[in-house]
Amino acid sequence: MELQQLRYVVAVAETNSFTRAAQRCLVVQSALSHQIARLERELGARLFERTSRRVRLTPAGTAFLPAARQCLEAAELAAAEVAATVGEVRGRLTVGLIPSVAAVDVPAALGEFHRRHPKARISLSVGASDELVEQVRQGEITVAFLGIPVTASPRGVNARELGRERLAAVVSPDHPLAGETSVDLARLSSEAFVDLPARTAGRAQSDLAFAAAGLTREVAFEVTNADYLVRLVRAGLGVALLPPSFVAGLTGLVTIDITDAPARAEYVIWGREGHTPAADAFLELLGVEPAR
Repeated sequence: MELQQLRYVVAVAETNSFTRAAQRCLVVQSALSHQIARLERELGARLFERTSRRVRLTPAGTAFLPAARQCLEAAELAAAEVAATVGEVRGRLTVGLIPSVAAVDVPAALGEFHRRHPKARISLSVGASDELVEQVRQGEITVAFLGIPVTASPRGVNARELGRERLAAVVSPDHPLAGETSVDLARLSSEAFVDLPARTAGRAQSDLAFAAAGLTREVAFEVTNADYLVRLVRAGLGVALLPPSFVAGLTGLVTIDITDAPARAEYVIWGREGHTPAADAFLELLGVEPAR
């Protein structure tokens, strides 16, 4: 059994195609198919069901895939640890973030990390704060940037608070509130809102603020994507509560100060176990001392 064979199996499983897997692995399809067939003979079981229309894992393949991924990750980590002993950072840095992160210029930080450590590979994903915390707990990503209510704190992970920011009301230029310089939550409670789904960290900071003030509000539109949330606000469909620093770079919106605004705290988080040299180097670049 060879690592390259494991890479081929993972690629086919993730693309559901021998052709696309070969393209990803930069080999001809016949070579990839031959190596997988060799592995299947060694294991005594077929890993994939192949038809003219689709490729899918067999029960044996489903059982084999997690172990194959773990072997590849272990091999990559071993190589990275050896490189670290001679001052070279290698391996993969997986970063997650919310769309509205503002306390850190993430593109600039990643650019500087790549300049310092060109042999490290970087993966970036965008998600909700609660999803990112769980992904860090599970070891699916190594570092994440998130925003949560100031009354909460990330659980089950290492965390460093980066900053706090009061939210502002954001409306379209033709919204009735667009001419106001400031409002309070009581005034906003009569408006229709565009917000993230209920029971998410990004939504909680607003819900908690209205509840604490003894107010209710109507969330007319729930959106999972921050970009589309902004589009709905720009179209005049409702009010959103957003960090002013996030809105500053957007057009077609009006920002209104809220006198009793809720605030959010931004954190960088990382796993309590399974540190990699790449993750440690990135945290150090941010001025964070990785906990051991």
